[in-house]
Amino acid sequence: MIFSKKEKLVDPASYISMIHVEPDCIDHPVTREIIARAGNIPVEVVSGGKFSIPDLGFYPKSLTEGKRRLLLVQNRGKFFKPCPGTREYVCCDYQVLNIGMNCPMDCVYCILQAYLNNPYLSFFVNIEDLLAELTEAFAHAPQHFWRIGTGEFTDSLALDRLTGLSRILVEFMRDKSSAVLELKTKTAVIENLAGLDHGGRTIVAWSLNSPAIAAKEEIRTASLEQRLAAAARCASWGYKLAFHFDPIIYHAGWQQGYSETIERLFAAVPKENIAWISMGCLRYLPRLKRIAGQRFPNSRFFHEEFIEGLDGKARYFRTLRVEMYQHLYQQLRQQTDPRTCIYLCMENNEIWQEVFGFVPEEKGGLPVMLDKAVRQLG
Repeated sequence: MIFSKKEKLVDPASYISMIHVEPDCIDHPVTREIIARAGNIPVEVVSGGKFSIPDLGFYPKSLTEGKRRLLLVQNRGKFFKPCPGTREYVCCDYQVLNIGMNCPMDCVYCILQAYLNNPYLSFFVNIEDLLAELTEAFAHAPQHFWRIGTGEFTDSLALDRLTGLSRILVEFMRDKSSAVLELKTKTAVIENLAGLDHGGRTIVAWSLNSPAIAAKEEIRTASLEQRLAAAARCASWGYKLAFHFDPIIYHAGWQQGYSETIERLFAAVPKENIAWISMGCLRYLPRLKRIAGQRFPNSRFFHEEFIEGLDGKARYFRTLRVEMYQHLYQQLRQQTDPRTCIYLCMENNEIWQEVFGFVPEEKGGLPVMLDKAVRQLG
């Protein structure tokens, strides 16, 4: 697709103005590759550790400048962990592959603003350790089916032009019959995915929202048109797809907005390529409202009525959540392939019953539902 001048594609990595490198990473091959791809972006070797990098000033305003600074480091902890769900809500047994922290895009509702203790973007260059950890996990539990994603603490593709990580992961996963990798993004920077022998083991996923929320509250992201065009290209390359309506945000005209997004989704993308579609209403740690309010004083959606959920996060009242879920579900089920799994993210059985008319346990549990969906697509 050729984008109009107004719809010029923005590569989030182009927002980076400085690269900082920890001393023990400067000679790592991945570091050298990133610096080479970065072209004229200045590079600075820091004296060691997060406390020796330049102070960006008062938090949370430092988050804005931090999105322009890329810190190349080694991950000295674990790369591969279960998704940090809570027992009070139905969890999908997702496994998180941590490739770095933070994101050059700037969504007003982003929960990372309330989690981060370092405003810098970071990327872990010791990819060899990441792959070794995955290999060990697969060997330790050969009968387990793994659904793995890199989009929990960062966007999966936002820095991909610099890192080239997607190609490494896709090629690593192509013969792993007991696992699938989900690359979740709000970008349309997918060139590294072209021409790969992915073996059907990679799902490329996009977060979607109503046009009004995407335009106003998702800064430096690809437009809805660009995301769907990128998804269509990935489908033409044989990739399975997924979409996440999360967070669903109450706003004036929300019914029409989400209906429009769903119509545009199925007009652009072959439904038979879609493995799953999730829905999750806005939920946030209480301190996020203060942080986002300081950074984005013109955003108003945090000023709706919320209650404290069982996980300590602010949520819409149950009746509103059910109304929004039912509206989206009615639109989605009319157009999805029967093999596509539509599910709720972090909701309880009572909400499931009201929206879908069943609870996951009746179908073997949510992990079984998702595993079945991806296997049915072949």
